[in-house]
Amino acid sequence: MTSQRTAVAARLAELRRRLAAEGAAACLSVDPDNQTYLAGFRALVYSRPILLLVDAERSTLIVPELEQEHARGRAAVDEVRSYRERPGDAATAPLPLLAALLDGLPEGAAIAVEGERIPLALAEEIQRRGHRLAPFDGVLRRQRVVKDATELAAIRAAGELVGVGVAASLAACRPGVSELAAEAAGNGAILERAAALGPDTTVELFGMTPSGAHRTTLPHVFSTGRPIAPGDVIIHTRQVALDGYRAELERTLLVGEPSAEQARAFTTIYDAQQAAIAAVAPGVPARAVDAAARAVIERAGYGDFAIHRSGHGIGVSVHEHPHLRFDNDEPLEPGMAITVEPGIYVPGLGGFRHSDTLVVTDAGSELVTEHPRSLEAMTIEVDA
Repeated sequence: MTSQRTAVAARLAELRRRLAAEGAAACLSVDPDNQTYLAGFRALVYSRPILLLVDAERSTLIVPELEQEHARGRAAVDEVRSYRERPGDAATAPLPLLAALLDGLPEGAAIAVEGERIPLALAEEIQRRGHRLAPFDGVLRRQRVVKDATELAAIRAAGELVGVGVAASLAACRPGVSELAAEAAGNGAILERAAALGPDTTVELFGMTPSGAHRTTLPHVFSTGRPIAPGDVIIHTRQVALDGYRAELERTLLVGEPSAEQARAFTTIYDAQQAAIAAVAPGVPARAVDAAARAVIERAGYGDFAIHRSGHGIGVSVHEHPHLRFDNDEPLEPGMAITVEPGIYVPGLGGFRHSDTLVVTDAGSELVTEHPRSLEAMTIEVDA
């Protein structure tokens, strides 16, 4: 907790510097990921409003009463205020608590808000108290995009855990085993390893294991009870969040001797990912990483089937900036954490995608995740 509080204090100091430069007196966050970044606190569910107000002097977290003790124990803030869901004289909604804080700010102050996320009722309350709205999505995005040492350590540790899960799930992929059963094998391996990391460790799991020529052409799809069959293509995807920070690892698997076209598609995506990884370096525009992958894919004749970007930032959020898109000129910087995951989805044949998590370094990049990725390594032998 001490290291977390130190890291959060540094982030808040930087945020205040950025807010001052923008002429804002405070910022109000409703986004759970931004709150995790700025307060070190994450609730299990967000069906009740949780608000974080940061001004020049104090940070205050407003939570429902049932989250009060959790927040006081975990949040690196100056004050936790709570609203009740039972009779009494205390506030029973977050707006009166927020109004009291807003009234303590200079009249007509600019309040930085998440323009893409703030509910209308909160925006109206800020204006009703005589203040102005100042969207700061871009300000905080620019701060979050380069990770600090605490964040990078958590992402690297998550990378080790996600590798444990992928190895266990892929080992379980055999004809007759369902997608869900294969996924469960990895879940169990991750949780067993994480349980040994310490009493305060938290883990979040996300996975997909679509199989077959049709289901693997759906880039985002829930796993099902479908049994794996000889001749299948499988895309196994995993993200693991360790103490709030994520790493991602994906592998395409072939069940039995691949057909010539399966082998060609697999090799294309393998080569495309390798080209994209090689392109990662400080100062390189994000679009250049996507272009490196697409050049390989287009040469092989699969250009029309590469329907998404070649990667994205990762950290507290599942998807963060920078997006490795054809139109993103944002230069990569040391300390950015990204995934590299070009994919192709060919009707009647299947989907093919590998993903790894990398950290941009002064010299190029560092692979945070590692698992065999070659055609030979990713082909399951099936008894005739």
